[in-house]
Amino acid sequence: MKITDVTLTLFAWEGIPALSYGAHAAASGGRSRLGLLTIRTDEGVEGHGFLGSATNPADAEAASLIRALKPRIMGQDPLDRERLNALLWARVRQTSPRAIGVIDVALWDIAGKVAGLPVHRLMGSYRDAIPAYASSEVLPSAAAYAEQAAQFKEGGWAAYKIHPPQREKEDIAICAAVRRAVGQDYTLMLDSTWGYDYPTALRVGRAIEEMEYHWYEDPLADQDIYNYVKLRQALRVPIMATEYPMAGLDSYAIWLTERATDYLRGDVAVKGGITTVLKTAHLAEAFRMNYEIHHGGNSLNNLANLHVAMAIRNTTWFEVLLPEAAQKYGLLEEIEIGRDGMVRPPSGPGLGAAIDFELIGRKTEAVLS
Repeated sequence: MKITDVTLTLFAWEGIPALSYGAHAAASGGRSRLGLLTIRTDEGVEGHGFLGSATNPADAEAASLIRALKPRIMGQDPLDRERLNALLWARVRQTSPRAIGVIDVALWDIAGKVAGLPVHRLMGSYRDAIPAYASSEVLPSAAAYAEQAAQFKEGGWAAYKIHPPQREKEDIAICAAVRRAVGQDYTLMLDSTWGYDYPTALRVGRAIEEMEYHWYEDPLADQDIYNYVKLRQALRVPIMATEYPMAGLDSYAIWLTERATDYLRGDVAVKGGITTVLKTAHLAEAFRMNYEIHHGGNSLNNLANLHVAMAIRNTTWFEVLLPEAAQKYGLLEEIEIGRDGMVRPPSGPGLGAAIDFELIGRKTEAVLS
């Protein structure tokens, strides 16, 4: 089997609400662009992936994907994923981990279709369902967070995570209000999206550890390893870092050698695909650490993330970024949370994705090849 063509169809994503998850992660609303990557083979099997998100339009990486990465895989056997992954990462300086990631996801899709198996079965399945947790947007008041958390608890979801406005006293008050609303036994997390300096992070961390929060995510700048080490030593609440920088497997090593985090973190978009996420999860397992998977930015990435979650032992929940409707686009059948609060993967071969090709056709703005 050989790869005969790689195309990227750029299509409009419209009607996105204005959203914020903190100063580093906000969308002004309106529209974005996704890219449907299609890898074709001489045996008629195709693999697909989505490039882009509501906050990072596909345009940013589209041209470099075609220019720098397409030539590396043309004529190659798509089942040689490990060899192709090395070829792609050798060109990362000319493109980005997101562009590498979408190709890697599509190659896994091909492999599953050839084998007639869901992707997680190729990896070796560990589970057939995983509990969901709700991951908030920035809300206007402590009362709004408390109400939202209580609703998800009542709906059977396993946990609730706060993205705060990143103002110390207000953030602490929000965390306290949510804890009161859901009770002492419900699992809560705080994700401050790289929003604090060290003294602020320490004060907020001490407050939420008294409230028995489950983890404290990204309080400091994403590469501030020096202060992450200090913070971890000073707090009892577990630290969650490594979601960013946008990089590959080797970026995790220093976090382990410096003992700067209690969990490893990532997703198929920002870490360069299923291959990197799977390797990193196994790396974390060797250190008796969990690898908690981050939201993937678009519907097909989240499906790829879900397959990985089915295949690894050391992950606990599946992140659902709120509002749910603002994160879903381009599939006929989206990931849904069951009445039991669990998420289950599709049973079809490859990613098992029901791509809305009719929608993409209506919304196509350019095709790169």
